[in-house]
Amino acid sequence: MKVALGVCGGIAAYKAVEIVRLLEDRGIRVQVIMTESAQEFIRPLTFAAISGEKVITQMFAPGGDREPNIESAIEHIAVAQSIDALLVAPATADVVARFAQGMANDFLTTLYLATTAPVILAPAMNVNMWEHPATKHNLEVLRNRGVRVVEPGSGYLACGMTGAGRLAENEAIVSATLQALGAVEDLAGETVLISAGPTRERIDPVRYLSNRSSGRMGYALAEAAERRGARVLLVSGPTALNPPSGVEVTRVESAREMLDAMLRLLPTASIVIKAAAVSDYSVTHPQDQKIKREGKTTLELEPTTDIVAEVARRKTSQIVIGFAAETENVVENALTKLQSKSLDAIVVNDVSRPGIGFDSERNAVTILTPSDTIHVAETTKWEVAQQILNQALRLQQERKAMAAH
Repeated sequence: MKVALGVCGGIAAYKAVEIVRLLEDRGIRVQVIMTESAQEFIRPLTFAAISGEKVITQMFAPGGDREPNIESAIEHIAVAQSIDALLVAPATADVVARFAQGMANDFLTTLYLATTAPVILAPAMNVNMWEHPATKHNLEVLRNRGVRVVEPGSGYLACGMTGAGRLAENEAIVSATLQALGAVEDLAGETVLISAGPTRERIDPVRYLSNRSSGRMGYALAEAAERRGARVLLVSGPTALNPPSGVEVTRVESAREMLDAMLRLLPTASIVIKAAAVSDYSVTHPQDQKIKREGKTTLELEPTTDIVAEVARRKTSQIVIGFAAETENVVENALTKLQSKSLDAIVVNDVSRPGIGFDSERNAVTILTPSDTIHVAETTKWEVAQQILNQALRLQQERKAMAAH
């Protein structure tokens, strides 16, 4: 995995050197991006020596009278596509404000807009700047976009004042980054069974009923769970995606095949997440020969088995989480499914919203449990997967605690 570390201008910039080392100790590559002000506090050579990577200090490489360097002109895009997370530590009030406003006037702010990877900010500033309403507003804007904020500590500040604004401890910053990467093995010992992708219901040898599901959400869940230490069993419908390494894949096509695979694997699982978009209907009498185009024709359909309801009915101690794709009365319909299917949680998204859900790298969901409602603002499907796994782990821990008493 690779992390881009943005270092901003402040006395805490020297602490970023240790952050690089701590991340590298965990097998993570780090590429440092320094703002112009950061270079007043610490030299790029220090980060280059400890990271072994090129340190980026400006938007465009100096060219003098030479022809423009095309590679440097689009370097922010290349970095944006290559990283698994963007960490900014220390994050100054200025950079927080520019991130919130969507400005792109240097390499770091442009990288923030160009990347779809998780973003973590560790602010450090004067106490009055930290407590200013503008800073609080900017941080709230970023949190609502899915940015993780590592709260600063309190104490004696370099400016001579005492209060909040001191850069969080390096271990706390690294821990938040590992969580965003899904590299904390808090699911070690768990077996997570995940269904993903669409199903295909045969009409004749060349045609089938299906839907727009790409499988991205289920595959993101599988990769995130595997990185967090779980054994992952992925039951996948037809999709163009490559399965994550380390995941045990069972490939299926029809709803019946997916049901059979899920029930066969259920006894080995401790957490079940049904993210697949299963066809609600199958053809009653699929044809052995291709149906000729001879005017109007009629297909007789019958409902497929509700897989998540059947899994929940047969569960013993497993946590079972379902998905609901809705276009109206989104939360109300999901709550009805949560209760009627005896689920531990349900993840609902409004698929009528453009740009998220089907055929997209992004999503916005609400996670419902019998006692909680968790709203996840629009973000990457990777980040949504992390939030879902967080809730699965919480439910698992609560169940174990109740069983212990």
